[in-house]
Formats: sequence, C-alpha cells, structure tokens
Amino acid sequence: MIGHEHEVALLSFESLYTDNTLHAWANWFKKVWPAYRAWYLREGVLARPTYFQCREALRLHMPEILPLWERLLTAVGGGDLEARFLSLYNPPGYQFSCSQAVWRGASPMLVRNYDYDAKLIDAVVVNSEWNMQQVIGSSDCLIGLVDGMNQHGLCLSLTFGGKSTVGDGFAMPMILRYVLQTCSNTAEAIAALSRIPSHMAYNITVLDGSGHVATVHVAPDKKALVTSSPVATNHQPDEMVGASRWRTATVERERFLLQRLSTEQETASQFVAHFLQPPLYSFAFSQGRGTLYTAVYQPDEQKLTYYWPKHSWSIFLGEKHSKRVTMTFPE
Repeated sequence: MIGHEHEVALLSFESLYTDNTLHAWANWFKKVWPAYRAWYLREGVLARPTYFQCREALRLHMPEILPLWERLLTAVGGGDLEARFLSLYNPPGYQFSCSQAVWRGASPMLVRNYDYDAKLIDAVVVNSEWNMQQVIGSSDCLIGLVDGMNQHGLCLSLTFGGKSTVGDGFAMPMILRYVLQTCSNTAEAIAALSRIPSHMAYNITVLDGSGHVATVHVAPDKKALVTSSPVATNHQPDEMVGASRWRTATVERERFLLQRLSTEQETASQFVAHFLQPPLYSFAFSQGRGTLYTAVYQPDEQKLTYYWPKHSWSIFLGEKHSKRVTMTFPE
C-alpha cells in the first residue's frame, strides 16, 4: 500500500458494536480470517502450539475468559486453527513503535500514538458487551486490543518494549482484552499483567477511574517490573537501549513527554496536540512505522477520541450505531 514516501494510503477506520449474540463480530471474523490465517501460518503450522496447548494455557492463566473464547469459536463455526489463533498463545512475533502517557489534570486521560504498518492494522474500534462487561478499544487480531477502556474507567495501552526476544506466552493484545474483561482498577490490572506470561517485551500504561497510574514492563525472559511512571515509549528501564533507539527515537520521545508533563500550565488540548507533530508523530509510513492514530481515553466521560492532524472522531463506551472515517496517510 505504501512503497515510497510520496505515495499515499487510504485507510478506513470503522466502529463495531458486538453483544453476546456475537453476530456482528462473527461476520467481521469471516471477512478478514483469510489474511490472519496466512499471517498465523507464515512460519508453518508446526511452529504454532496445538489446540490442547492453547486451551490449557488459557485455562491455567486466564480461566475467566475461557468460556468467552469457546463462544467466540462456536460463533465462527469452530475449527482447530481458528481456536489456536483466537487464543493468541505463542503467535508469530511482531513489532511496532508507539508513545503513550497519562495527563494528570482535573480529568485524567490516557493518550497514545499507534505507529504501525497501514497494511496490517485492523482499523476497527470494537465496542463489546461480552459477559456483562462493556469494553471499548482498538482491535488487534480480532479478539485482542492494543488500547482500551472498560465500564469501570480502567484504561490500558501498550507499546513494544524494544527487545525482539520471543518466548512462551500470550500476545499482549490478548492480555489487555483479559484485563479489561476481568479487572476494575489499576491494582487488579497490575496483578494480572505481572502474572500472565507475555510472548514478547511490552510496556503497558494503566489509568483507572480514581486516577491511579502505573506502567508495567513485561518480557518473556524476566519478572515484570512495575513503576509509577505515566510515560512509556519503546524501551524498558532495566535494559540497555539498542540500535532501535536511533531508528525510533524512543529515548527522545520519552524525555519529551516527561518534560511536557512537568509543565504545570499545559492544558489537556495542548498536551494532545504534541502527539500530532514530531517528535511524537512519525512520518515513517514507508518503513511501516507511521503514526496511524492518536487515541485519547477519558474515563470520566467514558469516551474514546481518535485524532489525526486534520480530523478527530469520538466514540462513547457502549455506543451501538456504526461509524466510519477514511483517512489518507500521510495526511
């Protein structure tokens, strides 16, 4: 879709409301499943865990979500490969560059840039009411979320942690789905994020309805590190920053955000505006690292707003009617 800097890509973002009937979600799954199937099998079918390994991992680490996984699988007609994929246990590895921070004003909000390949993003905002829990967020791999919020005002967002090491564990979008389905505050989220194995390194920033903030740094080869930092980019505090530092400016982005948060006079709108320009906003679309959206989660209003340099789009938790917006990258 994007081959050179001067070429543009059209990307349609849409909202999807899905209740316990799962009809809308199942129709979407069937539409995009061939592409996800090809991605899941890109290293060969034997590289992926078996159905029994996936089910046992869910039972062991996320037992509360196991019935939902089974109902989602039934909604799409069952199937061994579909079941393994929807567990997101030991999937292929993948990387992206993102920035995220919590603005601690009168009405705290979680703000994040999602920098990724325009050809690979779901570009779907899922408003789900599954198992009597309302969740809204940016979809990844159909069941997972790269950022989201639930009815309790708990907000989470992930960034890649900077190391390419892949181990046994779940894709972080699946873990975020689990946390938003089962937790109501930052303390509960920290406990879940610290115990569930992640297959790659991630930084997860958490904000709850009471304003409690934390960032949890996880990786498959070490114990989770919990900090009170309101900022995360693409490195972890206890790791050496490698070559990706220069490619993604991860340290520079982190310092910039910390400086902005220390400015007492900065308003919420001013803080969000920084995400729409360098050094936070990335124009690296030809390298698959351009900023595809800025998401702002406002737990007080139960609202998610997407921002682009020339457009914005707001969606409320539980909103049932569909929306669509088509963006051009670079804008």
